[in-house]
Amino acid sequence: MTGLRDPGATELDVAARVVELVHEMAGPAAEAEVTVVRHDLALTRFANSFIHQNVAESQVTVRLRVHVDGRTAAGGGSLVGPDGLRALVGRTLAAARLCPPDPAWPGLTPPSAVRSNGLLDEATAYAEPAARADRVRAFVDAVDGLEAAGYCRTSYRSAAFANSAGQAAQGRTTEAAMDGIARTGGADGVARICAGRLDEVDGTVLGVRAAGKARAAADPVELPPGRYEVVLEPAAVADLLQNLAWYGFNGKRHVEGQSFARPGTAQFDPAVTLLDDPTYGGAMPFDLEGTPRTALTLVEAGTTRAVAHDRRSAAGAGTSSTGHGAPGGATFGPIPRNLRMPGAPQAAADGGADDGAVGPQGGAVGPASGGGPVAGAVADADTAALVAPMARGLLVSDFWYTRVLDPKSLVITGLTRNGVWLVEDGVPVRAVRNFRFTEAYPRALGPGAVLGLGRRPVRQPDRFDGGWWEGPPLRLASWNFTGGASG
Repeated sequence: MTGLRDPGATELDVAARVVELVHEMAGPAAEAEVTVVRHDLALTRFANSFIHQNVAESQVTVRLRVHVDGRTAAGGGSLVGPDGLRALVGRTLAAARLCPPDPAWPGLTPPSAVRSNGLLDEATAYAEPAARADRVRAFVDAVDGLEAAGYCRTSYRSAAFANSAGQAAQGRTTEAAMDGIARTGGADGVARICAGRLDEVDGTVLGVRAAGKARAAADPVELPPGRYEVVLEPAAVADLLQNLAWYGFNGKRHVEGQSFARPGTAQFDPAVTLLDDPTYGGAMPFDLEGTPRTALTLVEAGTTRAVAHDRRSAAGAGTSSTGHGAPGGATFGPIPRNLRMPGAPQAAADGGADDGAVGPQGGAVGPASGGGPVAGAVADADTAALVAPMARGLLVSDFWYTRVLDPKSLVITGLTRNGVWLVEDGVPVRAVRNFRFTEAYPRALGPGAVLGLGRRPVRQPDRFDGGWWEGPPLRLASWNFTGGASG
């Protein structure tokens, strides 16, 4: 466990001290920016319906970037005592002397106000193992004898930023997440959630959902490849959002001509709005460069409005940073990691009386009932309402192992998992074997392609702690399945 050596020192104190050291060792003309993050992560894993691991770590990470004599270098470390900080500055300055000139250096973030996001939950930040174990127990009890596996995690971050231009900022956040699988024979069912507070994670609800889907996925049949109408559940929608963020709304890729995004163009169905919204939960109110972060509208009612920028990509595009500076940004580019697709609004006339989903124009698309011969395939009322009007199509729980075939058009290949069902006349009638698919994600969400979306987005945890993807279930006109999962 590594922490701040001086119990009276804060992350901002450490950041300011590193800036002082840069000026002391390289002169007042040197430009420096420093981020100090304390991260406490606790993880409880379970397999075979038993907890087999409980781990917790607390560490402080210092990231430094300097620009000296026209050259830029970055370094990092976890030793925050006087010797450790001096060594970090020394080796980063030494690296800068060996780097090639950096004519595209965008300069430092000027002093600007950073608003607190107000997302700290003390009970989550300091959750005991027993609190996570309670949720695991609830999940295992709810699957009612099926084999269960997964994790429950809690996270706390406290961060500060300082640079030699006078910008300074602080923030704190918490996160809780649970991901569980229930298994019967060769069939799996999954349920996931991510939230800013541990008390929003209900192991019983997740366990019931995972077990119902696992039992409903037994004895699948094989269907021929082809284009099918689909309802994608939030776990599958999260994969769409993640790939759109990495490859489409990435400012570096856009500047380089490698992104499909064309701001000002109606590239998506009018039902689609996409927001990168750190203020909504789970992210710092400033980025790695100290730029304040606010909600960014990427797509508004089907029209692409913006892409994410850090200072370097923004300079290349002739615009301003959107607050998406991140580790590895020089290589990967600025990526929106808190991407949210809002659910469809309730029709004004219905007064919010039912629990169904709505279509692109806000009208009801089906009753909130999910009965039928395959019990458990439909996990919630939103999904039931989207399935109800389908004449023939597929209900898809989850995607995995997705890989990019063409970055510019964002053609993705991947596999389904954790349950696929054939829907006929609004009823899931049979479980289906997993498919391989090859699909252009922007095309699948293009004008006229979204037949309906649920009202309630569900936040899914990122594969790495600190990001999330949130969307409602979607009904899409067409999805290209190219063969069996082994094909």
